[in-house]
Amino acid sequence: MSRQTLLDIYTRLYERYGPQQWWPGETEFEIIVGAILTQNTNWKNVEKAITNLKNIGCLAPETLNGLPIQELAELIRPAGYFNIKAQRLKHFLDWLFEKHDGSLESLEALPLSTLREQLLGIKGIGPETADSICLYAFEKPIFVVDTYTARIFGRHGMIEPGSGYEQIQEMFHGDLEADAVLFNEFHALIVQAGKEYCKTKPICDGCPLESLPHQIESDLY
Repeated sequence: MSRQTLLDIYTRLYERYGPQQWWPGETEFEIIVGAILTQNTNWKNVEKAITNLKNIGCLAPETLNGLPIQELAELIRPAGYFNIKAQRLKHFLDWLFEKHDGSLESLEALPLSTLREQLLGIKGIGPETADSICLYAFEKPIFVVDTYTARIFGRHGMIEPGSGYEQIQEMFHGDLEADAVLFNEFHALIVQAGKEYCKTKPICDGCPLESLPHQIESDLY
C-alpha cells in the first residue's frame, strides 16, 4: 500500500464531505463516556444517554463515580446494553481513581503506548474503544479501526479478507505520518462513507470512491 493511495482516498472523501469535526463532546470525559457507550449502538442513542447524565450534573469523573450502578444503568438505558455498559463505565472509573487518583490530566501525560496498554487492561474496553479515547479525548496519534474501515478497504482490495484490527491499523500507521488531526478526520470520513454507501449491501453509484477498483459482493464484509 502506498502513501499516495491512502492520501488519494482521504482527499476524495474530504472533498465530498468536508471536515467532520469529530468527536462530538464538550470535555475529555464526555468523549470518554461516549466512546464506551457507543459500542454496539448508534450515536443518536448515545446522545440521549449523555443528555440524561448532563441533566443531573453527573458528567464528570467525581460525580459519575458516586452514582449507584443501578441508577447509572437506568440513565444510560437509551444507549442499549445499559447494564453491561454501566459496568464498563464503573470499571473505567475504578481504574481511573485507583491508578490515577481520578485525574484526566494524569492520563493525558502518559505516553500513547502506556495509555493504550492500561486502557486495554480495563474489563470491557477493547482496541476500538481504547484507541477512540486516545485519539479523540487526548489527541494522541493512533488510527481507529472499525467495521466501516474493514469493509471499505476490503472491498477495494487493500486488505485481505479476515484481516484483524492490528493488521488494518498497521496499514495506516505504516503509510501515513503519525498525525492525530489526519487520523481523526480520516476515520470520521470513512464512517460517513460507510454509512452512506459502503453498507452491508453496497451502493456504489455516486460513491466518492466509485472509480477505484472494487468488489461489490455484499457477503464479503
